[in-house]
Amino acid sequence: MKKQLIFWSPRILAVLYAMFISLFALDVFSEGTGFWQTVGALALHLIPTGIVVGLLVLSLRRERLGGALFVLTGIVYAIPAMAHLHTAVVLVIAGPLFAIGILFLLNGSIRAVRG
Repeated sequence: MKKQLIFWSPRILAVLYAMFISLFALDVFSEGTGFWQTVGALALHLIPTGIVVGLLVLSLRRERLGGALFVLTGIVYAIPAMAHLHTAVVLVIAGPLFAIGILFLLNGSIRAVRG
């Protein structure tokens, strides 16, 4: 049972995290710009979601590499954001990336030991 929990939790958390950060893209609809400007702004705002989904797809086959990249993504976000945002805001965005990465690393290590 624990092995199943460690296997599925980073995958489910990554999907939920992608949905969460996608919500921030909805503010483009309140800008009152034209159709194509809105489409362009929406595409731009969904780039972080695309990165998370890409990392998730990579992590499905190469868990340790994907886990390391999730942690690295959290670091790449957190370091410059700490200069401009409150610590709690940075933790809400970067914290799940660290957790997902650590869970993928843990699961990859367990699977490597088992063979």
